[in-house]
Amino acid sequence: MTAEVTQLLIDWSRGDREALDQMMPLVYAELRRMAASYLSRERRDHTLQPTALVNESYLRLIDQQRVNWQNRAQFFGIAAQMMRRILINHANERVAAKRGGGAIKVSLSEAENEIDISDASLLALDESLKRLSELDPRKSRIIELKFFGGLTIADIAEVMSLSHATVEREWTLARAWLHREMQR
Repeated sequence: MTAEVTQLLIDWSRGDREALDQMMPLVYAELRRMAASYLSRERRDHTLQPTALVNESYLRLIDQQRVNWQNRAQFFGIAAQMMRRILINHANERVAAKRGGGAIKVSLSEAENEIDISDASLLALDESLKRLSELDPRKSRIIELKFFGGLTIADIAEVMSLSHATVEREWTLARAWLHREMQR
């Protein structure tokens, strides 16, 4: 199935709209799993549901005109970015709607344990990732793909054209940096 999805992505990037229609049933379950994983880390009363998050990210994905699709892992990496942006936008809107909605810090290890993350906490995590991106874009991307996208180390290595060992090392360093940053 991985080879089939990769070929459909390549066909899609070459302008074959039917390839997208053929691919979506093949990737929908994985996108739904990613969305459910994202939302499991959110507050329990979150208004977005996994299906809505998948649908919104799908709409954004099909609007991608300048992407040279290369493989399944790249597709899921970009889908992870889309889902993160949707959740960040949603959190920004909710925090802006509240009076005095200050950011609450949450550690990455707490977030990884799938506890509820409030909108403000998600924004604090996003701000920390932005700072990391300014210092080390590669580490920031690895955190995004692993934490938000649910990609494996092997998938991240494929998406980023890095060795498995490099991704593991960068993941460990990035998590430590992020943990320290969010403790401040």
